Formats: sequence, structure tokens, C-alpha cells
Amino acid sequence: MDERTLLERITVDPRIFGGKPIVRGHRLAVEHVLGMLAAGDTPETILEGYPWLELEDIRACLLFAQRLVGHERVEPVVIEGSS
Repeated sequence: MDERTLLERITVDPRIFGGKPIVRGHRLAVEHVLGMLAAGDTPETILEGYPWLELEDIRACLLFAQRLVGHERVEPVVIEGSS
């Protein structure tokens, strides 16, 4: 599945979660999927918890996040050695 098709799975509906990006119009925010992945949940575990969800939806969330942060500047943390 190409990136454009994946990103079409992410929708914004002002009536749901205040317009936050959601997965295919369902009440599941992209940030929630990302949070589960960040907490160590596997895609398989997430799919078990949301029977309507598809692996491509999880991929779409990751691609959405990558595109979003790809345009932000991140300042590295400089750690100075102690002498």
C-alpha cells in the first residue's frame, strides 16, 4: 500500500476528540495508537484490543507521525562531560 493510501486512513472530524487525527473515522486517536506502541505494546496486541483495526491503520499512524515531526526542528541535548 502506498503512502498516500495509508494517510487516507487518518481522518479529522471536529466532532470527535476535538478534531484530533483519528483512525478511519473511529473514536481511536492516532496519539493513542502511538502511545500504545511507545509503551511497548506490539501491533498484534493492539489489533487484538481493537478488532476492527488493521495493520495498515497502525502503519498509517506511524507514517502520519513521521510526516508531522519531519518538518519540526529538534534541538539535541548537549551533555558536557564532568572534569
